[in-house]
Amino acid sequence: MSGYQDNDGFQETQELRDALSDVVEASKLTAKQRGSNVKPTVEKLASLSYEQGLLPEDLSQLIELVTTPNFLDQASLGNILRNLYPAAPVNADFVVKVIGCLGHGKLKPSLAIQGALLKWLVLIYHVIDNQAILSRAYSVLFNLLDTAAIRKQLCHLLALITRRRHVRPYRIQSLLSLSRQTGNDPAVTGLLRVYKDYYPEIIVGEATRAKASAFKHPDPQWRERLDEIQQAHAARTASRSERPLDAFRVARHRTHGKGSTRLPEVHTSNATEKSVTLEEIENVDGFVNNLERIELPNQLIAVLGDPLLQKLLMLKPQNEAHQRASSWLASYGQDIMSGEGGVDPTDCLEMLKTYASSTKTFPPIFLAFFSEYLKIWNGHDGRDLVFSILSFLPVLGFSELSTSILQPLEVRILDNTTGSQLELLEFYTAILRHWTIHLASLEQKSSQAPDAIAGLVTHVNDLCLTLVQTSPTASTHSKILDFYEQTSVLASDPKLLIHTRIMIPPSPLVYILHFSFAPSTLARLCSILSKYKAGFQKAMATSRSAYTSEYINEFNGFLMDICNCIWRSRAFNNTDVNAHGCLVSRSLTEDLASYVNNLNMGSALPALFSLSYSPVLCLVAISHFRDLEDEELRQNDGELSTRHAGPVTRVSLGALANKGGLRVGWDDYRLGVLSHLERRGMAGVGELMYNTMTNVMKRRSMMAGAK
Repeated sequence: MSGYQDNDGFQETQELRDALSDVVEASKLTAKQRGSNVKPTVEKLASLSYEQGLLPEDLSQLIELVTTPNFLDQASLGNILRNLYPAAPVNADFVVKVIGCLGHGKLKPSLAIQGALLKWLVLIYHVIDNQAILSRAYSVLFNLLDTAAIRKQLCHLLALITRRRHVRPYRIQSLLSLSRQTGNDPAVTGLLRVYKDYYPEIIVGEATRAKASAFKHPDPQWRERLDEIQQAHAARTASRSERPLDAFRVARHRTHGKGSTRLPEVHTSNATEKSVTLEEIENVDGFVNNLERIELPNQLIAVLGDPLLQKLLMLKPQNEAHQRASSWLASYGQDIMSGEGGVDPTDCLEMLKTYASSTKTFPPIFLAFFSEYLKIWNGHDGRDLVFSILSFLPVLGFSELSTSILQPLEVRILDNTTGSQLELLEFYTAILRHWTIHLASLEQKSSQAPDAIAGLVTHVNDLCLTLVQTSPTASTHSKILDFYEQTSVLASDPKLLIHTRIMIPPSPLVYILHFSFAPSTLARLCSILSKYKAGFQKAMATSRSAYTSEYINEFNGFLMDICNCIWRSRAFNNTDVNAHGCLVSRSLTEDLASYVNNLNMGSALPALFSLSYSPVLCLVAISHFRDLEDEELRQNDGELSTRHAGPVTRVSLGALANKGGLRVGWDDYRLGVLSHLERRGMAGVGELMYNTMTNVMKRRSMMAGAK
């Protein structure tokens, strides 16, 4: 258990604080004065600290304990320090207290404890709430380098906090002198190399050619446990479960995927006195004020994992930066293709996803990488990552995208199951959504958008026709409609129409969805067609030559057939202008009509798909009428002599009124059903009726005016 804030952890909380209190009291007494051995209590405290972490008040007591004179033995103090896991961000005051105890003096901790405290600062550096406090103490820390026992830990800490402003000639001379005196101490040489990154022309190469400390993380397992404790505590206090990357500082010691990534961090060595490095930027003001002076880092592939470098390259795009990053990624891709040991493709995919989702872009180097990677990919490892990254594909010629990315992807994904087809459909919907957002941001017409969108929609049309036959479920229909809702946005927005032409869905698909058994499916389909109609009206107002009469008539057929079914009680009629009879053949319509007549239902086939009879809408229609009757009963104290048995028709309404039932007009009833659908979140049916039939809109306006 980590972060002991919940009720279930009350007992453990009390245990830890009891143990802490016992240790603090024991530290004030010599070993002879204590009544018992303190080591078991220290061990218990260390164990509880490892399991739960330490809240600020408890951490404060332990730091006070190890930094001030006491009677605990060195082994007990070391055990406490090794398990000093803060559950929350570490306050700068605690850092000051640690720095204040360093050095020589009778009241100072032993040098072994000082070294352990410095190592602890390195371990918890990323969770210090104000890291600037270490920068302010730079001089104090630097002047302690003469102390050999803590030099290694000091150099590591200084390497973490060194910025350009800290690199001064007198410090360079001091380090060079110390390096000679200590026989090229690896820790000192490592710190010199950090200095050399800032001023390579000042520090000669010979001084840094000796064996140097790499300043690796001193205890990765300790760091992992700390992160677990911090995340658990953050979740319990309703804060973020992970500390985000600081958007205006370079990212340090970040990993991706399962293990450590080969992605380099940001380091700049070719800076001058007048330039500024990314490592020196600590806040948004520093970034904005120095934007034009910032030097590019050594390895620009670090852009994949560093938000600050991403911002710099977006605001100051450079061809050189693209070429350098391309070379690195190409080399990494070759390692993956060759199956080189230790290269985990998932790590690379994590990096690419982070970059793509952060910048909402898909650089050409990604295209080159995936055109090769998809050839060896097994279709399973990191599938969600691949879909997520490729959803940011750029607007390019569809044949190019299809050949290099989409066809190889489908070969790896499709396995003759509906599930794989639905995954592809969701992926294509995400691509179209990204393209829509991108095109909306453009000021000029995109030359490649018409071909890209037309190719994608045509390709997905075939996929959707397959899905409605292999998986005729409401869930599948919903995912299909997700895609066409995106196409309807492109069709109805004048700003987006300049980039592409209106691509209507295939006729069979429209009618299959129309005759589905889910009211939400019908409502969404009608809403989509209504947006298409608005788009055609805007397009035809500017240019009638953009679409052929056959194309327009095909779309108008959708509108006429659906209105004939729902509103006019003339389903499958193909004699009206533009009507297609829902693509049902005349012979089949006659057979169905004969069958219905033989059932003696009191209604003919064309009326069985109207508001009152439709299998999709009849429940909503009769529910609306029941609500009207219930309201009439409430207002007039039960004066209705009879109630309608349903379904409601024009004739039955007249008969009902003559028998003392509810008196309501046929048009008023139907408009009421549309309003009832709208209140239930299915406004699409009404939208299509109002936008397609002017008499319905006029009647609605008259009713609204009468109210």
